[in-house]
Amino acid sequence: MISIHGLTKRFGDFQALAGVELDVPEGTVQGLLGPNGAGKTTTVRVLTTLLAPDSGDVRVAGRSVQTEGHLVRRNLGVSGQYAAVDEKLSGFENLTMVGELYGMRRSDAKARARELLRDFRLDEVSDSKQAGSYSGGMKRRLDLAGAIVARPPVVILDEPTTGLDPRGRRDTWDAIESLATAGTTVLLTTQYLDEADQLADSIAVIDSGAIIAEGTAAELKAQA
Repeated sequence: MISIHGLTKRFGDFQALAGVELDVPEGTVQGLLGPNGAGKTTTVRVLTTLLAPDSGDVRVAGRSVQTEGHLVRRNLGVSGQYAAVDEKLSGFENLTMVGELYGMRRSDAKARARELLRDFRLDEVSDSKQAGSYSGGMKRRLDLAGAIVARPPVVILDEPTTGLDPRGRRDTWDAIESLATAGTTVLLTTQYLDEADQLADSIAVIDSGAIIAEGTAAELKAQA
């Protein structure tokens, strides 16, 4: 569902990506593990069509990010490092708005919002509170729900537990596990080996803009 071959990107004299190679099969969770500056977010920006690569072949759900960006975006849900929610709206209003932006009928958007709020354990506060009053973990769960309103086959999560306390982190892990159980293909970037170990079917380690190791958590630990 995600195919990256020979991906390069340079910013002036800085080589951000130096021939990234990665294939993510349908219905799996792929961890992309690396420190700050390793190339994780640059890779995500290319996959989400926000940044044009210098070279390489990059595809999401069989569509080229270089030439079929509009079709890539139809098949993709994204959650960034910080929860992108309208803090003046309730959880229900946030998700209904997202559904309508995707072109859903208002009645369908409302029904989908109710379904997701229940699935992400937000239904008790969905109408009564503005999202700005939610805890960090609740905002993150709402943001993840927003990424799958239109039921995209591929979801990209860029360091989704950044800045969360242990409870919020655990809640976010639960939400990601729910995505995987539903058969969604997930690319998860993270700095934390325990997070990749917990959530990912396979882990690719990126450093200096290139994949330097790949395998299951057990395989990578055996190589260390």
